[in-house]
Amino acid sequence: MKIIAVGKNYAGHALEFDGTVEKPPVPMIFMKPDSAIIKNGKHFYVPDFLGRVDYEAELVVRINKLGKSIPARFAYRYYDAITVGIDFTARDMQRSFISEGAPWDLSKGFDGSAVLGDFRPIERYNINDVDFSLTIDDEVVQQANSSSMLFAVDEIIAYISRFCTLKTGDLIFTGTPAGSGPVTIGTHLKGYIGEEKVLDFHVR
Repeated sequence: MKIIAVGKNYAGHALEFDGTVEKPPVPMIFMKPDSAIIKNGKHFYVPDFLGRVDYEAELVVRINKLGKSIPARFAYRYYDAITVGIDFTARDMQRSFISEGAPWDLSKGFDGSAVLGDFRPIERYNINDVDFSLTIDDEVVQQANSSSMLFAVDEIIAYISRFCTLKTGDLIFTGTPAGSGPVTIGTHLKGYIGEEKVLDFHVR
């Protein structure tokens, strides 16, 4: 099982991250190991050696069949469910790696850095018009609609599958909107698709 993620896929987040204002020619792709996954409402424990750790709420798509070089027009056949997840990022470490021109995989792939909510069947939604949000201690900190993605889900799948065979159970984190920020020990995070809560965990 692979965890594939898209960087800077919302203009608002790209602007707040590094001032980017133009859509890139292709999606920015990175991966996380399966040891990054936390699910079933388990706590996220902030590693004390990483410095600042930021939350990034994202729609997560679950792949349901084997696929290679999938045309975008057929991509909808290859996923069956969505949820809200958190792509935790060691921001100090990431910025340090970027400034040195070094890979920043470790800043995204540490244990527990991919928190997953409960999946919902894709048949209930239009993948290009999904509202989702994140609250911290019941205050909304991130809110977006999938229509604002720079690269739509089907485009992302078509692009990734040119390079990597997608397999049943693979997960795609589709990017975070504006509003990401440092996580604080003792807080309570909840993620929603529309009005339905699908993610609920505490930070320790």
